[in-house]
Amino acid sequence: MAQPTPCFHCGEPVPAGAPWHANILGEQRPLCCPGCLAVAEAICSAGLESYYQHRTERSANPEAMPRVLQDELELYDREDVQQRYTASQGTGQQIQLLIEGINCAACCWLIERHLRAQPGVLEASLNMGNQRLSLSWQADATKLSTLIAGLRRIGYTAHPYEPDKAAEQIAAENRRYLRRLGLAGLMFMQVMMATMALYEEFDQDLTEGMAHLLRWASLLMTTPVVFYSCAPFFQGAWRDLKNRRLSMDVSVSLAIGGAYLAGIWATVIGRGEVYFDSVTMFAFFLLAGRYLERRARQRTVESTARLVNLLPPSTLRIAPDGSSQRIMLEELTCGDLVEVKPGESIPADGRIRQGSSSIDESALSGEYLPIAKTAGDAVTAGTLNVEGPLQIEVTALGDQTRLSAIVRLLERAQSDKPRLAKLADQVAQYFLLAVLLSVVVVGTLWWSLRDLDTAFWIVLAMLVATCPCALSLATPTALTTATGSLHKLGLLITRGHVLEGMKQISTVILDKTGTLTEGRMTLEQIQPFAGHDADQALHWARMLESSSEHPIARAFGRSLHSANAIENVPGQGLQGECDGQTLRIGKADFVSALGGYAAPAYPEAPGQWLLLGNADGPIAWFALNDRLRSDAAAMVAALQARGLRVVLLSGDQAAVVDRMAERLGISEAIGNASPDDKLAYVQQQQARGEKVLMLGDGVNDVPVLASADISVAMGNASDLAKTNADAVLLNSRLLTLVDSLQVAQRTRAIMIENLAWASLYNLAILPLAALGMVTPAWAALGMSASSLLVVLNALRLTRVRLAPQQAPTGQLAEARA
Repeated sequence: MAQPTPCFHCGEPVPAGAPWHANILGEQRPLCCPGCLAVAEAICSAGLESYYQHRTERSANPEAMPRVLQDELELYDREDVQQRYTASQGTGQQIQLLIEGINCAACCWLIERHLRAQPGVLEASLNMGNQRLSLSWQADATKLSTLIAGLRRIGYTAHPYEPDKAAEQIAAENRRYLRRLGLAGLMFMQVMMATMALYEEFDQDLTEGMAHLLRWASLLMTTPVVFYSCAPFFQGAWRDLKNRRLSMDVSVSLAIGGAYLAGIWATVIGRGEVYFDSVTMFAFFLLAGRYLERRARQRTVESTARLVNLLPPSTLRIAPDGSSQRIMLEELTCGDLVEVKPGESIPADGRIRQGSSSIDESALSGEYLPIAKTAGDAVTAGTLNVEGPLQIEVTALGDQTRLSAIVRLLERAQSDKPRLAKLADQVAQYFLLAVLLSVVVVGTLWWSLRDLDTAFWIVLAMLVATCPCALSLATPTALTTATGSLHKLGLLITRGHVLEGMKQISTVILDKTGTLTEGRMTLEQIQPFAGHDADQALHWARMLESSSEHPIARAFGRSLHSANAIENVPGQGLQGECDGQTLRIGKADFVSALGGYAAPAYPEAPGQWLLLGNADGPIAWFALNDRLRSDAAAMVAALQARGLRVVLLSGDQAAVVDRMAERLGISEAIGNASPDDKLAYVQQQQARGEKVLMLGDGVNDVPVLASADISVAMGNASDLAKTNADAVLLNSRLLTLVDSLQVAQRTRAIMIENLAWASLYNLAILPLAALGMVTPAWAALGMSASSLLVVLNALRLTRVRLAPQQAPTGQLAEARA
């Protein structure tokens, strides 16, 4: 079967017989829809067609971008609204815009060149890393709404950037940690070179003056590391001591502070060992671990903050006299009546007073098919109105909405520590207490022998030797390395227990829609009735569906001409005038009612069947289906080959679920499962002793994701599902899950090796240091070698063997049937 021609602009398949072409770079290029045609022509007419020569990724499809209404854009021209977003800059205004649809550096070039060519624009600078555009313009020469609308015409959506306060605060703290880490790393390298020359073991034969100079130079370079880079350790230790508890900060502060003070004493008296290299090394490695931990926390906060962006910035409020006015969302109050047109997001929780439509709740539920709603039904803020205009009475705003309640529950869940983390904290306190008591006892014994100088150096050697650097790096380094390797493969770990817990998994539960399937409808088959042509039937179907925003309509592609007098019946189908005749497409009963004839029987082949017909009779059946992911069969086969039990658990019809399970070779399948049913099933399996991994995609899977021992969300899942999940499959490549199981097994082994080595080293070096057999210098070298060994062992996780790309031949062929 021939592969469909890709659209030159966005790369989507061009429908057969599509009439859209544009002259780009001297050739007629095929395009998939009127939106791509309009964008391509706008780019070429502005003299910017060289963008297509330099881009490295396909452009975004404008049909899939958020709709922007002109009256909504005009709100940004209001003076009271601009005060929130803009700042005066000389004779002009300055604003930060967030740009959607950027794919590569050529997009930045296109946007900047386009804006700089507009009248009144003083400067336009786009940061590709955070997709923020810094725009300066003269408000008296051009309107902000005009500039934003111009970006829309070349395929990009822009809206004012509003930073989330919590995310901004964490980002600022991370920048401070990064500066501390950078200073410690720079000084570590310089101090190491200076102090190594002082070691007697290296026999550098330095003059006394040169040795004295190197000591003071090392002290000078170490001081900012202690008082700036290490400040969080000392602050944390002081806080923990005031609360009468021991933590790693206490031990680290004692080691760093003791080594630093000993180094100062040795520098002042001009003899003895300096330990400034140990100080800077401690700071560098420990700060690196803290920084990575904070970065992970920042990603979690940002993913939660993105939920708020589901709400529209403005809405159309209906006054008691029937007039309407577009207002900012902050101006809305409970009891107001708002109009939500097709393609717009619902601004608040409410109840439909007039109209009927389908509501796309995929942002909250993860399911791709909209739900039919009529007068009296409740609707939720952040969901999308698909088909018909609605008048909605507002019942809840802001913190009282269901969306905000979900965010609060997530934040509460994220603040709770896992049981293993609490246990580790308790064990660490006992370990630190034992080490510190040992240091006190040994120091007292040496002091009782009236050998004060020896007692000081032995206590210092014990503190340095038993510094929990290797222990603190043993687990985080392995987890960080494995997490980085999996991130490159396409799996983002959001919880630390995932790699350790995957080794214990015995059952894998799979969702169907959007997980094993792509989550979008495709047209798979046309069955015309006698006397009718398949191409003509497809043409009429496209005319009817072209004006619809329903996901089913996207499966037919777009037509250059739309049907007239379109009437949408939510949950049933569409009616319209095509080529002088009235046609209907949708459910068989709905279509047959047009002519009063008996509805034909549905075909036996699997799929969702839609009937096209007129008053004279049926014209054609259209089979739609949710396409199975290409590697679904390979993933199931690989999981079963590892001895794992695989279960298909879905809310779809039982017959559909059973057919898919049979195609994939899954022996256990459960359909018609509600979110409560899924949760009960998982808890039942856990009560039997099973360790459950759940792979899902939507918020209807959130209770299961939260209950499962390990949860993985698809990369195209809703933000809420990603926030609740322990990991996110960014590339939607199912075989990455198999790769992660392999990495988890190796990670657990390396973590055990690291912990065993670090523990044995500390247990072995402690008595040697207590007996005076290890000098502080050798203790520092031993600690450095121990830490280096732990890091090098963890770096073996960078080598990952990928799972085979295909399932056994027969099973894969059956899955594609």
